[in-house]
Amino acid sequence: MVRPRVHETDSGITGEFTCEVYDELQRGFRDRGWMRTKDIIKAGMTSGHALEIGTGPGYLGLEWLKSTEGTTLTGLDISADMIAVAERNACEYGLQDRITYVESRAQRMPFEDGHFDAVFTTGSLHEWTDPGQVMNEMARVLKPGGRYFISDMRRDMNPLLKWFMWLGCKPRAMRPGLLMSVSAAYTPAELRGLVNSSHLPNPQVTSNVIGVSCTGCAQ
Repeated sequence: MVRPRVHETDSGITGEFTCEVYDELQRGFRDRGWMRTKDIIKAGMTSGHALEIGTGPGYLGLEWLKSTEGTTLTGLDISADMIAVAERNACEYGLQDRITYVESRAQRMPFEDGHFDAVFTTGSLHEWTDPGQVMNEMARVLKPGGRYFISDMRRDMNPLLKWFMWLGCKPRAMRPGLLMSVSAAYTPAELRGLVNSSHLPNPQVTSNVIGVSCTGCAQ
C-alpha cells in the first residue's frame, strides 16, 4: 500500500547554508552523470529559447546549454538565494550570456503567451502547491510545436531503493530532505491524472524504478 502524499514546501530552498549544501548535492549528481540532460535532448529539445522551472543551482540547464548550440535559457526559481548560486555557477561555466534567471512562483509566470520553444523541469514537481496550475502555465508559455518535459522521483519506489538512495546521499545533511521529497512525490498514476486534467497537450507519462516523467508537444 502506498502511503498518502505529504506536501513538502512551497517556498523553495532558502538560506545561504542550505543553498550551499544543496549545491554540493546537485554538483555530485552532475559529476556522476545523473542529470536528465540526455533525456531532455532525446525529447526533442535541442534548439531555441527554453524555460527551466525550479532551476535550483542551475546545473541541469547549464548542462543543456553546453550540450546544444545557439540555444538560450531562462531559469525560473522561487528562491532568490538559490538564484544567486545559479548565477555564480553560470559564470563558472562561462555561459552567463546565454542564460537569465527570474525569481517568481511557477503558478503565475511573468512571461507572455507562446514565449518559449521548450519548457523542462526535474525534481521540482513535488514542491508545487498547485501542480495543475503550473502545468497550465507551462502550456500557456509554450509556442505552437514547443515541447515540454517533467520528471521527478516517485513516492511508490521500492523501500530498498529508497534506502540505497538515502545511504548514498552526500552531503549527509541532505538525507532528511531526500526522504521528505520522496514522501511528497507523485506516483505514475497520480501524475497521469494531473497532466490529463491540465492544459498540457499530448502528455505521455512513463516511469522507471525511481522516477516518473511526462513529455509532450504543444499543438
